[in-house]
Amino acid sequence: MASFVHQWCLSLFLLASLLAGTTRAAYTLPNIYYRPSPWSSAHATFYGDETASETMGGACGYGNLFSNGYGTDTVALSTTLFNNGYACGTCYQIKCVKSKFCYNGFTTVTATNLCPPNWSKDSNNGGWCNPPRVHFDMAKPAFMKIAQWKAGIVPVSYRRVPCIRGGGLRFSFQGNGYWLLVYVMNVGGGGDIANMWVKGSKTGWISMSHNWGASYQAFATLGGQALSFKITSYTTKQTIIAWNVAPSNWQVGLTYKTNVNFR
Repeated sequence: MASFVHQWCLSLFLLASLLAGTTRAAYTLPNIYYRPSPWSSAHATFYGDETASETMGGACGYGNLFSNGYGTDTVALSTTLFNNGYACGTCYQIKCVKSKFCYNGFTTVTATNLCPPNWSKDSNNGGWCNPPRVHFDMAKPAFMKIAQWKAGIVPVSYRRVPCIRGGGLRFSFQGNGYWLLVYVMNVGGGGDIANMWVKGSKTGWISMSHNWGASYQAFATLGGQALSFKITSYTTKQTIIAWNVAPSNWQVGLTYKTNVNFR
């Protein structure tokens, strides 16, 4: 009997410790990791030059891809893959197949842009990103890792893979005193976001709406409050909380880093 009571008390203690630890730390659903998808077929082209300067910015809103950790290993997705911006931040392994211009091996890229349709051209002759085509328009340095650039377009095999990120989530603020627009960057795991909430130090959780790309917005007066965020992954449905991301004197135009991320 004493042993049973001891184990019961120990269980209550561990549960209380776990709950206490989630009140001001990152909360994650246990043992949820993004797993690679099966290989599928598509085509790939490239845009820009070897400097990848034309890939800066992009529809996802990541701004300077060098300073924000994405570099030149990036890709613009056709509309079918882009999913109205919910695919921003997703990661893919891509390898060239069935072409004399192919190199061996694959490269891993992050979705940072949209390859828009070109309805003036046939989908099989220049309108590569027209729906329902699955297409990757890669930064030129990334394309040159899988094929000779003179090929122009090559058939590829691709698969979704976990995004391996150094450090935690990053939140870039825009907006004004009544409207907060947040770009979420450096997302690990599935790389994507389905839902997001913000909490001021004087408010409850406020649901944010998807603006475009990797940005979410809240129409609320949050000035003078420390801000925390709750984020749900689009793919895995995992939810994490990043407490006290920005101090009470936060400013638009700044990016705030955390030490929590998806896996």
